[in-house]
Formats: sequence, C-alpha cells, structure tokens
Amino acid sequence: MVEIPSTPADGNMSVLLVPAIANTAAPTVTELTGSGVVDISCYLTSDGYSPGLDEQVVNDERLCSKQVYEQPGRHTRTLSLTYIDNTNAPNADTDNKAKDTLVPGSTHYLVVRRGIAFDDAYADGQVVLVSPIKAGQYNDLPPEANSVLKTTQKPFITGPTVYGTVTTA
Repeated sequence: MVEIPSTPADGNMSVLLVPAIANTAAPTVTELTGSGVVDISCYLTSDGYSPGLDEQVVNDERLCSKQVYEQPGRHTRTLSLTYIDNTNAPNADTDNKAKDTLVPGSTHYLVVRRGIAFDDAYADGQVVLVSPIKAGQYNDLPPEANSVLKTTQKPFITGPTVYGTVTTA
C-alpha cells in the first residue's frame, strides 16, 4: 500500500477579513496585509469556519437511453462563522476584532488559506479561497459550562467565490 501523507488542520488555516481586493483571482500580498485587514483566525472556534455548497443537478434525458444522465446545474455557497465574543470583558477594546469588524451589513472579502501555519506570512504563489461577503446579524450563543462566550453569524456571499493565487505585484 502506498502511504499518502496528510496535512493536519489544527493551526494550518488562516482566515482574513480584507476591505478591498482588485482581482480576487490574484490578490496581492499588500492587499492581504495592508491597513484594514483583520485576521480572525484565532477568534474562530475550532468548528467556527463552516462553509457549505449546494449544487443542483440538471437531468439530461435521452430518447435512446434507459439511463438518465446528469449535468451540473446552479450552485449556492453558504458560510457560517462562530467566534469568541469578548463584549463587555476587560479586554473588549483590544480583543474583540471579529465581532467589531463583522458589523451587520458591512462588506468584506473573506480570504481563507489552508495547509500553511496560520501565522506564516502570505507569499507569492499561495492558493487562497476568496469570497465577497456581507455580514448578517449577530447571534449570541447561550453560555455553556466550562466554555467561553461565543457569537455565530451568517456572512452572505454576494459574488463569485474563487480560488486565487497570491501575487507580489
């Protein structure tokens, strides 16, 4: 049997909120590290980045066949974020960037990089998933014993989600 290595998920994802990207297929290092970019990687809970995809099926029936074939149809990408919430805590002014940035109705680009340590610098050639989003309403989750305060939020995907390659240009 051939052993195929795998990439651990823990610590190997970065999630940014970026105010503007000129070309989502080729975001620049400057756009991903510039003023206004908020790294929410460490605010998200371990299951707090929850993308979804619903892909419809187009039936392709033929007179000459007993089999019905399929073609890809429309698809819908969805997203849910769950993050720690430090509202009213002693560190609320400095350590509540996810909730402070994802103000309902605000728009951002959500940029996700997988397979590289979250705190490694963004560099030329890295592959990222870029989604234009509009933040939905806050939903403060009920408190749990032996846990932290959390908020969940639906970011609405408002345009094409694309895999892009980071550039230095």
